[in-house]
Amino acid sequence: MDQLRALRYFSKVAETGSFTRAADTFGVPPSSLSRRVAALEDDLGATLLKRTTRSVQLTEIGQLYYQQVQDILHQLEQSDEAVRSYQTKPMGQLRISAMTGFGERLLLPLLDEFKQLYPDIILDVSLSDAITKLGRDEVDIAIRGGYAPNERVQAIRLMENEFIPVASPHYLEKMGTPNNVLELKNHLGLFYRTPAGPSPWLCEINGEWRDVSGIPVAISNHGKWLAQLTTEGKGIMMAPRWSVEPYFENGQLQELHFNQPLRITQNPDMAIFLLYQKQQYVVPKVKVAVDFFVARLKDKW
Repeated sequence: MDQLRALRYFSKVAETGSFTRAADTFGVPPSSLSRRVAALEDDLGATLLKRTTRSVQLTEIGQLYYQQVQDILHQLEQSDEAVRSYQTKPMGQLRISAMTGFGERLLLPLLDEFKQLYPDIILDVSLSDAITKLGRDEVDIAIRGGYAPNERVQAIRLMENEFIPVASPHYLEKMGTPNNVLELKNHLGLFYRTPAGPSPWLCEINGEWRDVSGIPVAISNHGKWLAQLTTEGKGIMMAPRWSVEPYFENGQLQELHFNQPLRITQNPDMAIFLLYQKQQYVVPKVKVAVDFFVARLKDKW
């Protein structure tokens, strides 16, 4: 336990840049905390912290050690919470991360019902299209689009993530409706930017994949802005079906149909997944959240 305490002390000093502030966090004298960290350095035979009269900074090996220690402390915290929470009622802070467009369109409208069912759970919701690592980013549940992740997490396939070509009636009236995928190269395009770059318009013709992307007008990772531009007749957009259904209902957008299916990737297995760490399912707040969102979202689109 002494080494574990020393790891926690070291980690807090690294985060705060101060022995005094770290000591205040644990309610111990700074001298006591400093001695334990110094003993840890002696035991390792390495200098982890560079001390000056004004600040405390990590050394190069200290930075590497800090990153490894964070993973260990986070796993230990999860294990402790799982034991403490076993067979108790759902409570505590639930950290959820979801894609921005999906979160706004499908996740947020469900949270009032979830809160009514589980009033002792504090929701901490982050909407971002950045790639999430559950352990690193301290997230209990993540909802992400793409392919089944390789990381060691539990992945539940919620729904297909099929991208379809859409345009406004105004654009089609002005520019004409393309009847063949190859005609798309002469049309204006609005492109969603993924971490790998703008999503292309791809089509398999006679066994060969062709890029039939239109002329770029705008590129962004903000789907709602791209949808707005599309409704204003600025171009054609490839978008997830679930994200543009409301625009179909009010007539602002319509789907374009071709003999050959249009895709943004050659891999047909794109989907939206709910991700969580398997060992966390025994924690009541995580279990009820996973069960709730799967029941409300799985295969609904």
